[in-house]
Amino acid sequence: MLTGLNEYGRLKRVAMRNPADAMIDQATVDREWRDLNYHTAPDFRRAVAEHAAFADILGRNGAEIVFLPPDDALTMDSLYVRDAAMVCPRGIILCNMGKPARKGEPAIHGRTFEQAGIPVIGKITGEGKVEGGDLIWLDEKTVAIGRTYRTNDEGIRQFKDIVGPGVHVEVAIMPHYKGPRDVFHLMSVISPLDRDLQLVYSPLMPIPFREWLVGNGMQLVEVPDEEFPSMGCNVLTIAPREVVMVKGNPETRRRMEEAGCKVHVIEADAISVPGEGGPTCLTRPLMRV
Repeated sequence: MLTGLNEYGRLKRVAMRNPADAMIDQATVDREWRDLNYHTAPDFRRAVAEHAAFADILGRNGAEIVFLPPDDALTMDSLYVRDAAMVCPRGIILCNMGKPARKGEPAIHGRTFEQAGIPVIGKITGEGKVEGGDLIWLDEKTVAIGRTYRTNDEGIRQFKDIVGPGVHVEVAIMPHYKGPRDVFHLMSVISPLDRDLQLVYSPLMPIPFREWLVGNGMQLVEVPDEEFPSMGCNVLTIAPREVVMVKGNPETRRRMEEAGCKVHVIEADAISVPGEGGPTCLTRPLMRV
């Protein structure tokens, strides 16, 4: 059984993948980035340094890091490990990726998790599509899932069947925004900071979902318009009201600090900005306390 099914408890175990095992080298990056819809080609050496600094913050704050392996079936998108797997009370659920180039990732993750003693108890199959960036556990009995271009109705149905009737699944039907090629998940517009505190970008939130959060006692810290494109809303909570965010979002940082948060800022010009994958995307939390 996995513990701490939420996105705000103290992070004790987390999966990541090193750039050397995802991007491989600069030649691979230069070959792949356009087809994967990146804004620009990441600098490989810079990515290695930035990722190591990020991992160091997690390790110094008490998290054991499970490093996922390289594989010939992977692309450099596999740096963003959250999307290939989800956690639930009994173990890991493997996703079925909405982005075709990433289809091989879940099985590779599943083998590594089982070797680490973490059971894989289900997977999304067939026409069902789910990516981990569309899933947020708010507590052990409540999960929000985004209906996006990467997560479809059949995938959500299968997820509900696996977690069972004891879990409330709140579906947030997300807007079109930039369309099917864009990486736009539920976690693009919300990051839990504590049990009752959420960082949000309200202009792209579904109204019923936002009302549901407020109705359940959530306080909302709003990301300003000018800092949404720079991933101001994509922060990883490593303990209640202690977070890691991407450099370049000073007003969002100020608002979180005003709400009582401790904020770590990372350089992420190579690991986050080109592929729009912030600290949450770079991690698959496995255990919180």
